[in-house]
Amino acid sequence: MDNVTFLLNGELVDLDAVHPTCTLLDWLRDTHGLCGTKEGCNEGDCGACTVMVTDGSGAHALNACILFLPQLHGKAVRTVEGIAGPDGQLHPVQQALIECHGSQCGFCTPGFVVSMAVAHLNGQSDFDDRLAGNLCRCTGYAPIIRAARAAASHPVPEWMTEDLDSLCVRGLPRAGRQSPESADELASWYMENPDAVLVAGATDVGLWVTKNLQDLEPVAFLGRIEELKSIETSSEGLRVGALASIEELGAAIAPLHPDLAELIRRFGSVQVRNAATIGGNIANGSPIGDTPPALIALGAILHLRRGETRRSMPLEEFFLDYGRQDRRPGEFVEAVTIPRQPDRLKCYKLSKRFDQDISAICGCFSIAVDNGSVTEARIAFGGMAGIPKRATHVERALAGRPWTAETVRAARNAMSEDFTPIDDMRGSAEYRLHAAGNLLMRYWLESTGSAARVLEVVA
Repeated sequence: MDNVTFLLNGELVDLDAVHPTCTLLDWLRDTHGLCGTKEGCNEGDCGACTVMVTDGSGAHALNACILFLPQLHGKAVRTVEGIAGPDGQLHPVQQALIECHGSQCGFCTPGFVVSMAVAHLNGQSDFDDRLAGNLCRCTGYAPIIRAARAAASHPVPEWMTEDLDSLCVRGLPRAGRQSPESADELASWYMENPDAVLVAGATDVGLWVTKNLQDLEPVAFLGRIEELKSIETSSEGLRVGALASIEELGAAIAPLHPDLAELIRRFGSVQVRNAATIGGNIANGSPIGDTPPALIALGAILHLRRGETRRSMPLEEFFLDYGRQDRRPGEFVEAVTIPRQPDRLKCYKLSKRFDQDISAICGCFSIAVDNGSVTEARIAFGGMAGIPKRATHVERALAGRPWTAETVRAARNAMSEDFTPIDDMRGSAEYRLHAAGNLLMRYWLESTGSAARVLEVVA
């Protein structure tokens, strides 16, 4: 157990012997008596527990229900109780919600207020995205969006800018050994504790605690390792540190591969994207993780470290079988490199809900065509097997052949040689195979200039 020091609504909090998997939500409500932050889904989906967390990278909206207290060391937290001014002055978003009749039953409204206040502080006006992680149906979203727009022209209150200044002037104690501050520290500690759970954003691990009631000790919290958060661009490509957030990856990849940026926008709320890391999305080995298929289609290289030893491999070789990856005891994901290349990437996600839903299928395609013939094809899917997997038979059926509808129709038949999908609540095996073939045809249609995206087709 570590000591944890952070600012809460402008006041210093110093906690001794914090249990590593005590969530901020439970501590706020059960121990500290701040009950404005609500428990809804308790898995990071509904946004009722949204809080503002500020550190050296700025202010971010996060879900308190899957945020462990040790992740807050050296940071500042504002709950809905801290959004109003010290003398009770309403924040512009609070006043606008009143005037636009956007307040709801009181359960979800606090989360909306915090998300809106963070967007207001950061000057973000893409309100549909900013509020997509806050779910409620009492009033509908229209008056809430109107309130966000009405508040946007008002200046940021002074009290909302004080947290970062306060953090800079306070000498906060160093975190404990379970919160390493460098990759070298992590490598040494993990060699000594190879069975430990590594926690980055906790958007997946948090559910092991809140839903499965698991005891995760020993645990290492990685959020203070700044060197693993870097994203470096070079003539060779983009090297993304394992602890770069999904939100940061989306911003960095958008100029190079906008389809991957759009995929990232869809698969998680702002609160989740602010916490989740690319290393976590890879290392957990989920067969329905959305970034691995895109990265595999881009020929990404994974970098691993164990003690002082490093090795690299094509990302697709990391996934061996369901729940099993090529990762040795004490070895962790250090970074992933996306080679620089012309943008041919298209990412297609099929899910029951368009935004923020688990994929039934995620298909990612990068196909090079020269003089009318396919010179290279990299195709990868999530949701079609126990791991993210390349469609190698389909790729071979395309290679060297004319880039025509006839070639695509013939190649799509090879999907059954690459995949034996399962039936589950998200889709039948028959649906998945048929849809996967359709996505290949969709890629061809888009390459010919045809409109094939639902949100882009107009009457």
